[in-house]
Amino acid sequence: MSTSMLDRYLKAFVETVLMVSISATIAIVVGLCLAVTLAVTAPGTLYSAPRFNKGLSVVVNVFRAMPFIILLVALLPFTRFIVGTTLGVWAAIVPLSISLIAFYTRIAQVSLNEVDHGLIEAARAMGLKRWHIVRHVLLPEALPGIIGGMTVCLIAMINASAMAGAVGAGGLGDLAIRYGYERYETRVLVDIIIILIALVTCVQFIGEWLSRRVNHRLPR
Repeated sequence: MSTSMLDRYLKAFVETVLMVSISATIAIVVGLCLAVTLAVTAPGTLYSAPRFNKGLSVVVNVFRAMPFIILLVALLPFTRFIVGTTLGVWAAIVPLSISLIAFYTRIAQVSLNEVDHGLIEAARAMGLKRWHIVRHVLLPEALPGIIGGMTVCLIAMINASAMAGAVGAGGLGDLAIRYGYERYETRVLVDIIIILIALVTCVQFIGEWLSRRVNHRLPR
């Protein structure tokens, strides 16, 4: 393999990692905030607000229902407004983040909803303020599931970043399209598939390890 091709692999890998890391950070932070909001504003919860909860839930569902490739195209004007272009890594970060925010919101919400309601009632009986209950009871108890959701989110982000390459976003997907598909270089396609499998495997392994580490229900 030529040095120039190795440079392309390295550049594409760095672009993919950059896309995934920045988009995932935005999606996880915003998604977790939305998940907590949905969990604590549901009827009968700490900050019960059924109408607000239903409205926010509808918004999340709208973005969650859109296939990524359609959302990517639909957000082109917004992407151009935010970053000044619709091509490249930074342009891909906008639709990637928005797409995964809704996805991660629902995953994290499920984990939060599975926290034993008895623990929350016990904390209330002890006189803890509602925000303290969220911070010291709800989030710690849901943490293993939240981290597991982050793992799923990161893997979905890697897949989506490869799709974004089809519209000039850069990264491994772009390299696979331009060299593997358009130039019929099967070796490039195989190499990129192997790289993506390795990347996903590493993310899955680290995510599972972290989830076990913070799960106090499992033996050390």
